Amino acid sequence: MSVFARAVEQLAELLQPVFHASAAAAAIVLFTALVRLLVHPLSRAAARGQRARAKLQPRVAELRKKHAKDPQKLQKAVLELHAEEKVSPLSGCLPSLFQLPAFFLLYHLFSNSTIGGESNGLLSHALFAAPLGGRWADALGSGGVFGAAGLVYLGLFVLVAAVATFNYRRTKMMMAASAVPAADGDQQVPGLASVNKFMPFMSFFTLFTVAVMPLAAALYVVTSTTWSAVERAVLYPRPAEAA
Repeated sequence: MSVFARAVEQLAELLQPVFHASAAAAAIVLFTALVRLLVHPLSRAAARGQRARAKLQPRVAELRKKHAKDPQKLQKAVLELHAEEKVSPLSGCLPSLFQLPAFFLLYHLFSNSTIGGESNGLLSHALFAAPLGGRWADALGSGGVFGAAGLVYLGLFVLVAAVATFNYRRTKMMMAASAVPAADGDQQVPGLASVNKFMPFMSFFTLFTVAVMPLAAALYVVTSTTWSAVERAVLYPRPAEAA
């Protein structure tokens, strides 16, 4: 933890001539971008996996007709199809999983008052008027929604809402384009319909994250979410609009 803290401090010192008092916040954004750049090959692999799964949809539809009355056989047949075509249904999860250590490290770094037995100097840094170790509740208590620190959070909420709306619309279009029409008598996997309806709204969960986590961790989430939106727009072709 202390090694990572020194690395953030040194990066902030390098950025200080440009970002001044917000240099540590800029260092967190840059650190997040570096993490996402390292994970980018996995994101490209996930995109290839999604395209491969999309090509299998007609064959999945045939399996659904064949095993319409036996969900267990259907699940087994779909897994065997993925294994036969060497398509992993979990490849899309890898980019997020590999980011978790960096996120939790940053979260704990700005949640502890001491590091290695010494005072945590990073907590003295801020993004404009909002301390990096503070939360939205602290900003509300010190100046209200439109106070100096509150305005920083409002700016983040606006950015997150814009990115979430973009992701919501793309997710809805992608799901509509990849949906396989159910044949008469088909039975959906229990709970799948509910999951599909809820999935597009997952992007808006970031608003809750920004509100309850230390600002430093919130910056990581906002930067990573924005990166993901841009990355998906590049790696995943936009579905053709239905005529």
